[in-house]
Amino acid sequence: MPVMSDFWISNMANERDMISPFVDSQVSAVHDKGIISYGLSSYGYDARVSKKFKIFTNVNSGIVDPKEFNANNVVDFEGDCCLIPPNSFILGSTIEKFKIPRDTLVLCVTKSTYARCGIIVNVTPLEPEWEGYVTLEFSNTTPLPAKIYAEEGACQFLFLRGDKECKISYADRKGKYMNQKDITLPSV
Repeated sequence: MPVMSDFWISNMANERDMISPFVDSQVSAVHDKGIISYGLSSYGYDARVSKKFKIFTNVNSGIVDPKEFNANNVVDFEGDCCLIPPNSFILGSTIEKFKIPRDTLVLCVTKSTYARCGIIVNVTPLEPEWEGYVTLEFSNTTPLPAKIYAEEGACQFLFLRGDKECKISYADRKGKYMNQKDITLPSV
């Protein structure tokens, strides 16, 4: 599975609406002082996080159970930046909507600016024919509060193209996280 280049990503975004809105160049601190870069890079796409977040809280002394997730374990927050408590976790959502081709798998990695601050962004793979806004998981591994900046780069998506189309896609399976429009909590 080769990693796809900026040429392929740009063509797929423009011709097949794979990423929308699509920024066809790297917007960085060089262009707009003091921002975390986003947009098309050599072999990936740096996505932005929206202004909406869900912050995990232990106000109700809850337990995180993926089979019976209690929405009271998170509080909604909207703003230009979000603080992650020490050794804690928040959820966000991409500004960009993705439509993954049937022969493509997408992996997510943390941007180095966040990684060097002890902030890890995790996203499970975007499977073939998955569509929607991506729920981003931010972990603060430090003993200090950490800041996430809305409408700036959060993570990089890498596009891996298979040697042929898959037999059964995420859409064929009617995956439960298909067509996410906002931050989506876990469900079974």
